Amino acid sequence: MKQLVLPVLFMLFGSGLVSAQNSSLRETIAADYKNHLGALFDHFHRHPELSLVEHKTARRLAAEIRAAGFDVTEKVGGTGIVAILKNGPGPLVMMRADMDGLPVKEKSGLKNASQARQISPITGSEVPVMHACGHDVHMTALVGTARRMSALRGQWSGTLMLIGQPAEERILGARAMMNDNLWKRFGKPKFALAFHVSSGGEAGIINVSEGSPYAGADMIDIIVHGVGAHGASPHTGKDPVVLGAQIVLALQTLVARELPPRDPGVVTVGSFHSGTKHNIISDEARLQLTVRNTSLKTRKILLDGIKRIAENLGRAAGLPEDRLPEVIFGENTPPTINDPELARRLRAVWLKKMGKVVVDKPSKGMGAEDFPFFTTDPHIRSVYFSVGGTPKEDFARAKAGGKPVPSHHSPLFKIVPEPSVTRGVEATVFALLDLMPAQ
Repeated sequence: MKQLVLPVLFMLFGSGLVSAQNSSLRETIAADYKNHLGALFDHFHRHPELSLVEHKTARRLAAEIRAAGFDVTEKVGGTGIVAILKNGPGPLVMMRADMDGLPVKEKSGLKNASQARQISPITGSEVPVMHACGHDVHMTALVGTARRMSALRGQWSGTLMLIGQPAEERILGARAMMNDNLWKRFGKPKFALAFHVSSGGEAGIINVSEGSPYAGADMIDIIVHGVGAHGASPHTGKDPVVLGAQIVLALQTLVARELPPRDPGVVTVGSFHSGTKHNIISDEARLQLTVRNTSLKTRKILLDGIKRIAENLGRAAGLPEDRLPEVIFGENTPPTINDPELARRLRAVWLKKMGKVVVDKPSKGMGAEDFPFFTTDPHIRSVYFSVGGTPKEDFARAKAGGKPVPSHHSPLFKIVPEPSVTRGVEATVFALLDLMPAQ
């Protein structure tokens, strides 16, 4: 009979104990938001900085995490920070938050709306700056995670790596940190995590999928060469405007006719410039493209097709081989692809620990991220999830004909910080405790 006591007690009270522990963590995080994290979010929101010049932001983030007991290294890959907390044997697990704001003047109407201005490293001119994509939420949640994981050291074993990444908005920061020998200096993680607050999601709801939450992106320039002439005598030249227009139209067939109907892809020509005057046929046109995909196979089909279409339409126009359109491949990032097994594992943990606040909704957009530079080469098992940031009633008002919910990068962008930050901390802590169990 004595051997049955503990199992019976667990059956009677075990689930209640787990529930109490989960509730206790939630209450602790809520208290931390009221006493510390809320003011920290307000600071980050009021004082955004642009990509590659997040100097004050990085110093404040480093100081906050250092105060939680982590060994923090600054200026990794520019303004990046790496924080390490060693807590016995076990895996090395990484959690990342991005730090940069956008050159946008905030028009949200919030009391803590950003009034910041900064010299742009791109243009050299002063521009308004705003956290128009929620990176203030990510940094605040990273600090909250550091504080909780430090306090819970008796419940996990391993090494926790927290990364404050610069220049996500320009898809430069992750690559810069990797080029600064990130894994050689600090160790290669067994698992890597990140999350993004979403204005398109209900506040506090966790969304995790087994597929690709963010697309890969390529920036491409096409230089269309021509032969200049008088507008009244087009037969004496080769018109790059006409050829450029043919290329624009032909590119639309790549997604429509070369990708399988259920494989997503986007080819957008965002800029088309040529000529100086009504009656002059220019000798050059320039196109600027963004290309989006959710798999490396799709990416190859699109990029190969762009080059093939541009060059062969140049041949069809009668251009010599040394004057064919030039396709220049620029900045790019691979698609963010969650490890399916790890996504299922963490979803199960979150459902058990957090209840019915976890969903699996595939992304409807083709926004891109540079997080894959951490996880693609070398491959690291990773999960990138989202936390909703818009109150349910805001969606109801929009559906009834009220103001639409502002998108990311909009000057009207806003989220409710408390449920976004606290749920982000809670989900991250539960994931880390599962991936680094006590030994």
